[in-house]
Amino acid sequence: MRKLKIYIPGIKFPSISLTGGYCSLNCAHCGKHYLEGMLKVTRSSLVEYCKSLEREGYVGCLLSGGLDNRLKVPLDKFAEEIKAIKRETKLKLNAHVGFIDEKDLGWIKYVDAVSLDFVGADEVIKRVYKIDKTVKDYLKILDILTENGVRVAPHITIGLDFGKIWWEYKAIDMLVEYPIDVLVLDVLIPTKGSEMENVEKPSVEESLEVVRYARERFDGELSIGCMRPLGKWRLEFDRGAILAGVDRITNPPRKVIEWAKTVREVEIIYECCVM
Repeated sequence: MRKLKIYIPGIKFPSISLTGGYCSLNCAHCGKHYLEGMLKVTRSSLVEYCKSLEREGYVGCLLSGGLDNRLKVPLDKFAEEIKAIKRETKLKLNAHVGFIDEKDLGWIKYVDAVSLDFVGADEVIKRVYKIDKTVKDYLKILDILTENGVRVAPHITIGLDFGKIWWEYKAIDMLVEYPIDVLVLDVLIPTKGSEMENVEKPSVEESLEVVRYARERFDGELSIGCMRPLGKWRLEFDRGAILAGVDRITNPPRKVIEWAKTVREVEIIYECCVM
């Protein structure tokens, strides 16, 4: 097996919300909850804040936030600030985007990677995100990015359809047709305060079946992202994913890290898992 890269982003690669706690959506799996844990930075303070991160030894950051009424994370409104960060620091930038279009290519070329949540079934998009978009709209984003040489890492959330697993296999089949070098797999966390709060989390074994399928179909680096259940579930899943041959894994428990060193060559990296 290839070397296992263990990513621990929190230490040197913070997540920043450029919309504060605002999101125009109220998705069934999130309910704006995940914006709460991000650093909040305004347009006027973003560049200086990033310069301070570099001085303190950080290596980069995730630029994220909620979606506006255009269904974009409004990073285009921070275009000049993004250019200044790349001009005035050595920080790596990972951009979490919504439904971008060709007009966004002007600023996107300045970031190092784009993280794109990908859903492979129209009915799941409607049930979870409650928006008038289809799989074709997601594929159009991938077309724009890959045809223009932008490095994009699609994210699939296993169990996103209220804990049921089925569409994920179709999504993997679509994504392997694209020139991507990292595919990220997350797993649904039934999140307090969200519509899915009382949903049964996907089972470890069913989730690992998706991981194994992705490993079989995808030639690039397969990554386990930071969103997945904690506790005993994570211990069992992470071990299974490592044995299944994933190349990257984010924030595994310490016990798993020590065990992984006995079965694979391990490198620990303090960045987002798509970098």
